[in-house]
Amino acid sequence: MNLKFSKAFFLLTLFMFSCVVLKSQKKYSQEVESKIAQVEDQLASWVEIENTPKWNLKERMNFYKIKGLSIAVIKDYKLEWAKGYGWADSAESRSVTPATLFQAASISKSLNALGMLKLAENKSIDLNRDINTYLHSWKFPYDSISKGKKITILNLLSHTGGINVSGFNGYKKLESLPNIIQILNGIKPANSDAVKSVFEPDLKYKYSGGGTVISQLIIEDVSGKKYADYMKRNILRPIGMQNSFYTNTTLKSKLKLLATGYNGNKEVEMKYHIYPEQAAAGLWTNPTELSKYVIEVQKSLLGESNKSLSQEMTKLMLTPYLDNSAALGIFIEDKEGTKYFRHGGVNEGFTSLYFGSLKDGNGVVVMCNSTDKTILYEIINSIATVYKWKNFYKPELKKVIKINSSELTKFTGKYSSNDREYIISQDKGNLFLELSGQKWQVYFTSETDFFMYQAPGINNQFIYSNNKIEGFKINLDGSKNIVVKKTE
Repeated sequence: MNLKFSKAFFLLTLFMFSCVVLKSQKKYSQEVESKIAQVEDQLASWVEIENTPKWNLKERMNFYKIKGLSIAVIKDYKLEWAKGYGWADSAESRSVTPATLFQAASISKSLNALGMLKLAENKSIDLNRDINTYLHSWKFPYDSISKGKKITILNLLSHTGGINVSGFNGYKKLESLPNIIQILNGIKPANSDAVKSVFEPDLKYKYSGGGTVISQLIIEDVSGKKYADYMKRNILRPIGMQNSFYTNTTLKSKLKLLATGYNGNKEVEMKYHIYPEQAAAGLWTNPTELSKYVIEVQKSLLGESNKSLSQEMTKLMLTPYLDNSAALGIFIEDKEGTKYFRHGGVNEGFTSLYFGSLKDGNGVVVMCNSTDKTILYEIINSIATVYKWKNFYKPELKKVIKINSSELTKFTGKYSSNDREYIISQDKGNLFLELSGQKWQVYFTSETDFFMYQAPGINNQFIYSNNKIEGFKINLDGSKNIVVKKTE
């Protein structure tokens, strides 16, 4: 092959690839395209700074080092638009399209709840009975901590069973994968603790991916089918989620649709982790298909669809169990009387978030191949503003002051609280706070008060003693404070 032919062939291939990408991004009406443009130019945080314009999506993707993301917007119980941005895999020059599949992480729990409630609707299980009634291949190890109380399926779905193990780290593609019994018992090759009681059931809410894995085993033991097969046949396909799947292995037919996970600009080793804890973290999907789930729940609540559950069972799913938020596989958020159901997810290299209104048929799903979730809220705030969602986005308005660089030095150093270490540093006239590898810019509203965009609703205050910085207070909800002391 000569050089001229080789170059021409390369340009032709690049042109064809570009055409495929462009065709996969659907064109909408002029009105919808105008709204898309508005959404892309009005990203906003929980706080707005006086006389500061809102952000552009591309700017924020660069700011947070987001490789790629995908958005689907729901209006009047229909998909209004869906669009992909950036790279599904930058090394392979694969763009994100609405068809690109992402790891849904803990959003998997929402679909899992449909699977469990489907069994209840078919009278295969009783939501109020002891989970060991339905566990045949493994039994929950009750001990004195549970105080003689039995854990129910309602407890599993609402995180009120007093069960440990909040989340899972996943496994590299060439690592040995544990089976579900090894995961529950905390036996190698499982990399998580044994699932057990940490306090009695029905006492309070405590998020537990471990409890969700128990529900995965119940589905298998009761249905006699592999979890992925049961979910595909009874939940995913009936809703219309044709390309979504739960599995421990990579489906060859889906390889070119899978996004690669990233931590900043660094690719996750071997592109992504595998999660045999399928019910808790193992779903691969995209915003377009997840929007079908959101719409199905909304229509089922109205009694207009029963592809997954009856109206009565959907109402139960959307009803908080012990507290005001945690329902069955979802959380309810009350925005001054306007209620939304939601769930988010974080896996290694992936984050996602959806909201659906209980009335009016509004909703959104955002997924990205990055571990920074702040941009998800900024996008959703923009969508809520453009589409005029009632009471959803009401930012705090703040006036920021500039502290002289020479004065910033006194704030720098190491701080700690409850075994968590904070590092405050100075760079180019700005102050930054670092926690668990995340570094956030500090904005001052007075000589002591400050906030960070990445900490929604949280206001902080430096503590002085004898004109020296002794630490700072984290104001969580106006009444609770965490004191972080300066150590050096």
